Amino acid sequence: MEKGKILIVEDDHTLNNGIALSLGKERMLQAHTLSEARKLFDNTVDLVILDINLPDGSGLDFCRELHSSSKVPVIFLTANDMEIDIVTGLEMGADDYITKPFSLMVLRARVNAVLRRKEPEAVTYIQGGFSFDFDQMIFMVDGKSVSLSKTEQKLLKLLVTNRGLTLTRELLIDRIWSDGAEYVEENALSVTVRRLREKLPKIPIKTVYGVGYSFEREE
Repeated sequence: MEKGKILIVEDDHTLNNGIALSLGKERMLQAHTLSEARKLFDNTVDLVILDINLPDGSGLDFCRELHSSSKVPVIFLTANDMEIDIVTGLEMGADDYITKPFSLMVLRARVNAVLRRKEPEAVTYIQGGFSFDFDQMIFMVDGKSVSLSKTEQKLLKLLVTNRGLTLTRELLIDRIWSDGAEYVEENALSVTVRRLREKLPKIPIKTVYGVGYSFEREE
């Protein structure tokens, strides 16, 4: 299974759980309605597996909503095998379309294929004397180069790409130390934040006490 955080939106609880177990439950977010899906979705989701017929609306509408502000890949999962539904879903930008019943092995293969196709977008940040190029790994403060560790780069990229949002400590630890490490020191995140602040004076990383951190959005 390719690495990736996946949101499953499927109202059949048994099928939802089966998909999650098949793909690796620890990386799954599970929703059974559109309202639940809206609460769970954020910019850290790498793929959405989306049923069309849901108790509180259509997955087609949710796909349109997602793609108005995100390029997250979507795989439609539905009993609707009519040609018009397939065409509509693909025209909305869906990356694949799987009709029920289906093999979990086939679904897993298609999920991996979509995740492999997803190319990371170039991420840069230029503001207030800071210039960050995460692809080239070039970090400047007032025209002077700064050396950041891999962990510091990961944390900074997560905060920069989610400017204005508060990211919980749990989410940050999961995303930064996602290499299978069995144990992460409790203060590892705090130490990494402190080192970033020392290397990048006046960096707008805000501590949200009891929750996590946010990168303040420029006015």
